[in-house]
Amino acid sequence: MKATRIVAELTADEITRLLALELNATCGFVRVTYVAKHSIAPGGLPTPFAEGRPLGSALYFLVTPEAPVRLLRIRNDQVYHYYLGDPLEVFLLRPDGATEHIVVGPDIRAGQRVQLFIPGNTFHTARLLGSARWFLGASTEWPGVVPADVEIGNTEELAKSYPTLAPEMRAIAASVKVVTKPGAALR
Repeated sequence: MKATRIVAELTADEITRLLALELNATCGFVRVTYVAKHSIAPGGLPTPFAEGRPLGSALYFLVTPEAPVRLLRIRNDQVYHYYLGDPLEVFLLRPDGATEHIVVGPDIRAGQRVQLFIPGNTFHTARLLGSARWFLGASTEWPGVVPADVEIGNTEELAKSYPTLAPEMRAIAASVKVVTKPGAALR
């Protein structure tokens, strides 16, 4: 099949170039593709969004073995979308102390999901599965995300609160080889 061959031949560097993705502090390589022109007015949403937000936002993200999804949380609800490449193993650390392990990828027969809802304020991290070359996906968020909505998690502090996922959190944190400059934007 021609489409399968094309995907098999793509490299992370080529995808980064073709989609104009840039290294991001939270999730590999990113390009914001949409921020709603209309906003929710200040006072139209409860805290922490009381100062107003765009109605929604979306971005592409590319994860590689050296640039996983770092431990983070976003105040906003979001949905991960699978597009191409290897499956993404996602670990959710819910505010109530529960954890969840989900695989976002193409093999829906094996229980993988092509979309994953991540509730606002849920810490999460993710790494590649499979041949571990790359994962291309997207995230859509509502209300739209601004930099103040994004928080990098402290791996050791969260490992104490979520001990069953501590080994995975530490392994993913240790796998980060491609990093942004200090002070780089989180969005």
